[in-house]
Amino acid sequence: MDFSLNEVQEMLADSIEKFIDNEYAFDTRQKYAASDEGFSANVWSTFAELGWTAVPFAEDEGGFDGDQIDIMIMMQRFGRGLLVEPYLANIVLAGGILKRVGSASQKQQWLQPIIAGELQATLAFTEPQARYDTANIATKATEDGSEWVLNGQKGVVFNGGTSDLVIVPARTSGNQTDRNGITLFALPTDAAGMSINAYHTVDGLRAAELTLNDVRASADAVLGAIGEGYAALDATIDDATLAVCAEAVGIMQILKDKTVEYSKSRSQFGVPIGSFQALQHRMVDMLTACEQAQSLLLWATMTVAEGSDEAKRAVSSIKYLIGTSGQTVGEEAVQLHGGMGVTWDLDVAHYFKRLTAIGQLFGNADWHLDKLAA
Repeated sequence: MDFSLNEVQEMLADSIEKFIDNEYAFDTRQKYAASDEGFSANVWSTFAELGWTAVPFAEDEGGFDGDQIDIMIMMQRFGRGLLVEPYLANIVLAGGILKRVGSASQKQQWLQPIIAGELQATLAFTEPQARYDTANIATKATEDGSEWVLNGQKGVVFNGGTSDLVIVPARTSGNQTDRNGITLFALPTDAAGMSINAYHTVDGLRAAELTLNDVRASADAVLGAIGEGYAALDATIDDATLAVCAEAVGIMQILKDKTVEYSKSRSQFGVPIGSFQALQHRMVDMLTACEQAQSLLLWATMTVAEGSDEAKRAVSSIKYLIGTSGQTVGEEAVQLHGGMGVTWDLDVAHYFKRLTAIGQLFGNADWHLDKLAA
């Protein structure tokens, strides 16, 4: 099996690495994260100009016909740079739904502006009672003439405070946890009856709580067939899970690199701490965890991209490993840096925060272990 990147993928990876090295220093990242938007609009425009926002979409939609492998390549490098721009919310989540079930007119209205970097969007996929069950949807949409009336609550909506468009899965029939009866609605965030409470997350990003109180949606706002939105929602969440796993692998690798480098420069008892055998063993464990995660990520991503029957198992396998080995690598990096490993001014602490948050996104290690066992 060939794991090497093709010429286009190498160019994509190289462009991201150069951008991070030249334009995205840690102090710059901190400034963007602390802003009201939680990211830089100028940087997001640069993403669009460089074609990164177009990667996973079909050529006739203005994209480059990329797949999960291309997203993996990008997200892994985004992780190394600790980027705060809402690529996951706009491209993987909102874009993932639109490319799967959006009509031609809906793609022209919403997807193409997303690709152009002109429209901020997100997917409100989780609810307070749902834990990690994507099908557990209590938000209801009731038909009223030619319109729909939505009522409910959504939690941890990535990029929710700065989005112009939010895709809302709502129940139009069936019981609360049924996979059938889920319909997807594309709603403007300034719709009457929609309340958005935005906040900073522990990893330096932005999210929001979304409340819908008699929000009215026209028939044109329905994405795909009524009551048949679960398949697109589930596939999109799988793609997003792979994406954050790739980001986590990038973070794990740079934490390992920074820890090894620090062990060569930090002296104790007159010698570099990297000369201590006990610490060498711990850094070897970090290296082993990174290599295992990288290998499993490659297999999982290729399995999903090929549409294999093993896809679900592959996604849960890599997410479980990230939730366990990722935590270990992060803890070792912090501990081997000593007290400064948890300070605000050292990037290691912020990498660890993001890695910890990723461990809880789209199902934690225990959740995915249970799925594997089932």
